[in-house]
Amino acid sequence: MNVAKQQAHQLSEQLEFSQLAAVLQLLQVMVDPGHHSSEDELTAEDRQAVAASREWFQKNPDGIPLEQVVAECGLTMEGIQR
Repeated sequence: MNVAKQQAHQLSEQLEFSQLAAVLQLLQVMVDPGHHSSEDELTAEDRQAVAASREWFQKNPDGIPLEQVVAECGLTMEGIQR
């Protein structure tokens, strides 16, 4: 068990701040799944966006192909893969 903690610590040292923040959030949920901060509460605007998203996916169950999203962003799949 100690080896796993050491490996986790070593790997965490290699993460960028945004990656570390994501890992920290995941660890907090794993340790205390019932933990919610005031930031976790949805606003009326959030609820409207979630409802709109659900409605969109009901009409478009396959979503949007990744290739289309990449092209709309002015990128190429080759560039993404690199």
